[in-house]
Parts: sequence; C-alpha cells; structure tokens
Amino acid sequence: MAIQLRKNTVLSNDNKKTFKAIVVLNEMINSSHQFSSNAYGDDSVLQPLFADLVANGYIITSGSTYKVSAKGRGVFDTFMKRYTEYLKVYDVFSFVDLEKGEFAFDRYFDFDTDDAWFDYTNDERFDDLRIAVALFKKTDPAEIVFMSFVNENRFDTTVAGWQNSLMGEDAWAEIEEICNTAIKPDEVGEDAMVDMINQGSELMIRLMEDEQKQNNNNNNYGGGGTTTTTTIVEEETIEYYQPYYDPYYISPIWLVPLFIW
Repeated sequence: MAIQLRKNTVLSNDNKKTFKAIVVLNEMINSSHQFSSNAYGDDSVLQPLFADLVANGYIITSGSTYKVSAKGRGVFDTFMKRYTEYLKVYDVFSFVDLEKGEFAFDRYFDFDTDDAWFDYTNDERFDDLRIAVALFKKTDPAEIVFMSFVNENRFDTTVAGWQNSLMGEDAWAEIEEICNTAIKPDEVGEDAMVDMINQGSELMIRLMEDEQKQNNNNNNYGGGGTTTTTTIVEEETIEYYQPYYDPYYISPIWLVPLFIW
C-alpha cells in the first residue's frame, strides 16, 4: 500500500466544536458541575456550544439545567472506547528509537517511579511516532493529539476560567502545530513503518499480558473469589487487540463520526 502524503492539518470549526463538546460532556457526566441555560460568569461563554448541542439532540434542557441526552451519552461512550484504544495502541509509539529499532515502553516495568521513567524517556534519541502511525492507519491525527491533551489533563476543568481557554484558539492552534511538525509516514518509509508498527503491536500485547499477570498476582493476595472473573475480562481485552498485529488494521469504532453537526 503506497503511503499517501498529507502535508497540513487544519482544524475546521466542526473539528474544534467536537473536541470542545467532548470536554463539556465529560464535565457534565463525570462531575457535579451543573450548567444552566441562564448561565452567567465563566459558564456564559459556553452558551453557543450548548445551543448547538441542544439543536442536534446531544443534550436536553430540564427546567433551566442542561442534561446529557441518551444520544449524547452514546457519543461520549464511543469517544471513551476510542480513548481506551489510544492509550493501548498509540501510546507505545510515543518514544521510539528509529535508528536502533527500540521502544522505550519495552522497559516500562523496569522503573519504580514516574520520575525515573520520565528521565529515561526524555532522551533525545526517542521520537514520537504516534502521528505517523495515525496517518498510516488513516485515522485523524488531530484526534490523536487531542486525546494526548486529555491524558495530560490539558483541559483541566478545576482551574478557574477553563471555559474561556476551551472556547479560545490556543489549544487548537497547538494541536495543528503538533500535527504539522510531527514525523510523517513518508519520512520513515513504508517498509520501516510496517516493521515498526508490527514491533509496537507485539510490544503492546506483551505489556498487556505482563499487566494481567501483575493484576492476577495482586488478586491472589485478596483471595480467590475474584481472580477468575478478572482473568476472563483481561483475556477478552487482549483478544480484542490481537487484530492490531496487522499493521494496516483499524478498529471500526474509529470509522464513524463522533458528532454530526
């Protein structure tokens, strides 16, 4: 399969709206924050976004309070499935030594502290190839960067004025910049991309198996009653990711739009 060149990522207004909506839906579903249609103060800047969400059936009004609709929860659940896959599938490619063919995550369980891990991965020999993998698999690189921002808590809704930051342009300009300056598949080459993704997928499965063993050992200390159930769930999870042994594979959950505006 020939690599298709993709030079520039430009977020459309709908792209930005989608990412903003995910942050707001998360706040509505997973916090005690109540958003009012009569909002004042910092929440008032979100009203245009709420108007679009209501118009498209993703949230409803209950009195003067906004509530997430079943349709909105479905969208958020789909995003969370993608986000889970991002953490499992793409994160392993965040620190790759292309010259030696080494992955930092190959030594992930060798470090006892986060600081030791961060010191190791801060080596300039490691390149972030998540965007290259996303483009190779024909997924949206901007969504991958957005998910990395979510994972880093870049949209911290406990900070005063987060609403203005969300509705501003800085985060979205940064996402575009990251996408446009990242290493691309054509810079790596198709054969090298295939080999690298194969190695990363094998490493991903092995890390999941190692994590499963650790969890099983921990559960054994807590008694045998829950061990069997936990093992079944984790084995099903590993089986779910096995199609990624195919470097061209992409899960169907990435092929549907989150929102239709």
